[in-house]
Amino acid sequence: MEPKRCIDSLTVKNSHVLPPDTNSHGTLFGGKLMAYIDDVAAIAAVRHCRKPVVTASTDSVDFLQPVFEGDTICLEAFVTYTHNTSMEVFVKAITENLLTGDRKVCTTAFLSMVAVDENNEPTPVPPVYPESEEEKWLHDGAKRRHEHRKARRKESKELAEKFGTGLPWLPDEK
Repeated sequence: MEPKRCIDSLTVKNSHVLPPDTNSHGTLFGGKLMAYIDDVAAIAAVRHCRKPVVTASTDSVDFLQPVFEGDTICLEAFVTYTHNTSMEVFVKAITENLLTGDRKVCTTAFLSMVAVDENNEPTPVPPVYPESEEEKWLHDGAKRRHEHRKARRKESKELAEKFGTGLPWLPDEK
């Protein structure tokens, strides 16, 4: 497969933060922001591989600044690394007070997306290559994050097996 540039998957989404999107503190619900993050990550991944994708993991979502009602939120996402059938997508969210023009990076996240075929089976994706200094920096750390992701997934599977579908203090219902 022909390698693709990181920038070719760039996806940008802007939203106005309205009252139904906020909690009792007048700030954007974290879950709402996480849904936006998953959405832009999926679009970026599909732009990269031109195949359907599923979210395999959300490695991190770090809320750095609050997003207030009336602000806008701008999310930028692009593929930073690929591995066989998976893609790492970096997402950055910027909050802006439209009245003052004050802008702050409010959230960063890494997600893993997997390309799937018509049978929902993982399918290969093209390699990605960085060009800018920032893309290269993200790409250079991606193998470490990939290994961490694999170890965390193994631990999650062990937890699922140990605790099963029942409540932790009750035997599994079969």
